[in-house]
Amino acid sequence: MELEGRGAGGVAGGPAAGPGRSPGESALLDGWLQRGVGRGAGGGEAGACRPPVRQDPDSGPDYEALPAGATVTTHMVAGAVAGILEHCVMYPIDCVKTRMQSLQPDPAARYRNVLEALWRIIRTEGLWRPMRGLNVTATGAGPAHALYFACYEKLKKTLSDVIHPGGNSHIANVVKQRMQMYNSPYHRVTDCVRAVWQNEGAGAFYRSYTTQLTMNVPFQAIHFMTYEFLQEHFNPQRRYNPSSHVLSGACAGAVAAAATTPLDVCKTLLNTQESLALNSHITGHITGMASAFRTVYQVGGVTAYFRGVQARVIYQIPSTAIAWSVYEFFKYLITKRQEEWRAGK
Repeated sequence: MELEGRGAGGVAGGPAAGPGRSPGESALLDGWLQRGVGRGAGGGEAGACRPPVRQDPDSGPDYEALPAGATVTTHMVAGAVAGILEHCVMYPIDCVKTRMQSLQPDPAARYRNVLEALWRIIRTEGLWRPMRGLNVTATGAGPAHALYFACYEKLKKTLSDVIHPGGNSHIANVVKQRMQMYNSPYHRVTDCVRAVWQNEGAGAFYRSYTTQLTMNVPFQAIHFMTYEFLQEHFNPQRRYNPSSHVLSGACAGAVAAAATTPLDVCKTLLNTQESLALNSHITGHITGMASAFRTVYQVGGVTAYFRGVQARVIYQIPSTAIAWSVYEFFKYLITKRQEEWRAGK
């Protein structure tokens, strides 16, 4: 009995169960042809029969591996998109964090937890109050995260060491945190920038610069080492695996955020120059990391270094999960399109 032609164009004169070929062998060949291994005139080599490739049942989800030809531009575009999306989605929680880190908050701005704080801000100050200052943050997040991830990818391949890429825009940090404070007099970014420049000078935008750098070193070291460690565990083949990127990013962000909260509290104080804390303890402006650490301790003791830790961790978990998953997705998508474009030239 002859086998019928298979495939788009059929396999004319296919193998038959003749002399020297058992019915079992013919059935096996027929199975191969049904899987599209044998191609006819409409699909490749005529009569070409190869055994099917078996997939290892323990190899996990069948994700396509990340392409190896990603360029610096790819990393920068993917990083910029990830950074802007991350900051826009999580900005209301960042506003709550800034207020909860206040050393001597106004009685109307004392909150028990993140949800209560967000609800009270919206109820008493308006729906869009937690979003004030978002535009300057998004403007700074794009280029900052473009450098952030581009440096990460470059240094990961060459150093495998403590990584400290671009980080944040310090001017944007100062402006957005002043606009986030309770009873902030600033309603527009330009108003805030002009007032700070006129009253405190250009140096005010960089008061927290050394604290930011000091915080970034341990934060990024813990962040990237935790992420890479978890990737080795959950995604050892380093394929595009969305669930592993989300889980690893969320855990890495939470650990790094909790560990560096004291430095973040000092950075917030330097950026906001909180009036109640200044009036009750020192005169003038807080101008350095040592001064900030001393003021925090004088106002609230050791526990003051961990003000807002709950909001900081809650902010960082989805924030880094979004950043890593969006970054890996766009890196994969852009690189794949680039390779398809090159192949089509």
